[in-house]
Amino acid sequence: MGLPIAVECEGVIKEFGSGSTKQRVLHGIDWQVPLGATTFLVGPSGCGKTTLISIISGLLSATAGRVWVLGKETTKMRKGALVRFRADHLGFIFQQFNLLPSLTAVENAAVPLVVQGSTLASAKRQASGLLDRLGLEKNKWKYPNQLSGGQQQRVAIARALVHNPRIVISDEPTASLDAETGHEAMQLMREVASGPDRAVIVVTHDTRIFEFADYLATMFDGRIESFRQNTPSESSH
Repeated sequence: MGLPIAVECEGVIKEFGSGSTKQRVLHGIDWQVPLGATTFLVGPSGCGKTTLISIISGLLSATAGRVWVLGKETTKMRKGALVRFRADHLGFIFQQFNLLPSLTAVENAAVPLVVQGSTLASAKRQASGLLDRLGLEKNKWKYPNQLSGGQQQRVAIARALVHNPRIVISDEPTASLDAETGHEAMQLMREVASGPDRAVIVVTHDTRIFEFADYLATMFDGRIESFRQNTPSESSH
């Protein structure tokens, strides 16, 4: 590939269940994700995309294999160290948003900064500016149950970006957004990967945003079938 590596997977296997109900979801994934780029992971529903990014982000453990993130072997980290590493270096956008119902949009978006030790006032100021950029000026003091699905998704995106993580991992970030807002959200995420020491990984079915991909990884039946550089002609389709 020739680029520095953000994430490396070696022989990653994931199985769920046991005995006669055991199901292998990932079949020995070998994959390198470059720094300084936005990589899209695409493929049919049920092929293992969300499972793979959950293992990369440390939310799931692999049954076998090894994962390095920013040069650190996360599959060997103890739980506490992994939680700290994830808080410092990763931003994760969940498909189901996972917003805290008792916090306002601003407070939800500010959580990663508070976890890192920022004062609540400082964290809310930074989160507020990011929510403004995502078109939530009039809604940032509302609670999640007062927001539409698209608005909740923008809060989730702000929460993932607010602490300026080196790696952003996103599961269907534009699923609830219209085309214009989806493009604005992807533009923000690409800014995160504009430096040589940052990366964005996006799981998506949304062909409207393929233009934002530097690399495309195609997954099928628990395996990475292809990994290649994206070209403008392909993205415009």
